[in-house]
Amino acid sequence: MLTTRPKILVTESGGFSVRAVELLRHIGDVVLADLDRQELLSAVHDADILVVRLRHQIDAEVMAAARHLKIIATLTTGLNHIDLLEAEQHGIQILSLRGETRFLQEVRATAEHTIALIFALLRQVPTALRHVQEGGWNRDLFKGRELCGKTIGVIGYGRLGRIVARYLKAFDTRILTSDPYVEAVAVEEGVTLVPLAQLLREADLVTLHVNLCHETQKFFGRQHFVLMKAGAWFINTSRGELLDEEALLDALRSRHLAGAALDVLCEEQSEGMAKHPLVAYARDHDNLIVTPHLGGCTLESMEKTEVFLAEKLHTTCLAPDSPLQTTASQQRTSTTALADRTASEGRP
Repeated sequence: MLTTRPKILVTESGGFSVRAVELLRHIGDVVLADLDRQELLSAVHDADILVVRLRHQIDAEVMAAARHLKIIATLTTGLNHIDLLEAEQHGIQILSLRGETRFLQEVRATAEHTIALIFALLRQVPTALRHVQEGGWNRDLFKGRELCGKTIGVIGYGRLGRIVARYLKAFDTRILTSDPYVEAVAVEEGVTLVPLAQLLREADLVTLHVNLCHETQKFFGRQHFVLMKAGAWFINTSRGELLDEEALLDALRSRHLAGAALDVLCEEQSEGMAKHPLVAYARDHDNLIVTPHLGGCTLESMEKTEVFLAEKLHTTCLAPDSPLQTTASQQRTSTTALADRTASEGRP
């Protein structure tokens, strides 16, 4: 058992699950905060456990400031907001939702947001809304496109790709998927597994659902946009680092793509995103929609993930090989050795 209660810093606690907080308080002393970058660098100083979402880059600067940090618990499947190499060098354990397939089957928010972006793009919803807000009421300016009858290319047929494909079947679409790790027998009825090049040539709309890792960094590049049908649409709710963003901009500027909708960008930050090239383009062009990584941002999904991660953290902290248990053991050994040495030196 731990001899001292660890300090748990929750960095983005707005709306944090009450049940999850109760679970965390069984582990240690919980500090609920809502921090900007400088506040984080100050507050992390005494933290043993850091609970994060996506607002901050947890990098070398943060870890250098966190002298006692043993665990980073992130309420995400993606880990590109954490410097994993730096964490390894500091002996910091990472807990996340990655690989929690069974639990994540019931977390549908990102799949639903993908469908929302598709319709926002095809029906020009943001532009039409702005038109009405400015006093207009001319629907002929916003003749959209229907999803029914279109060919949809789902790149990546893992958890989210499967859920998105199921949703899209309800709209009487033809669905193609491409995934090098999936065999045809594993694909559900109504979905056809094809090579990536064929998917890009035939799809009216391409949606990306690929895990980010070293091998998939910028895997979707200029050559893929060139292969896509002229006038196709592109959706990304996975990670911005999967894309060659300059190639996407060129495809939009040239109107080779009719439009794109993105929920993710490279090097996301809580501040300063106005200068990002895709954000700057979206301000002046109606064929690009950008949302601020809203995929998993629903009350239901956040409640589920916060409780799940708190339970996972509780189990981890009680394990014999937990970094917190190891630290406590080292502290007890050090205290015992000091007491023995003091007693020895005090003998006549």
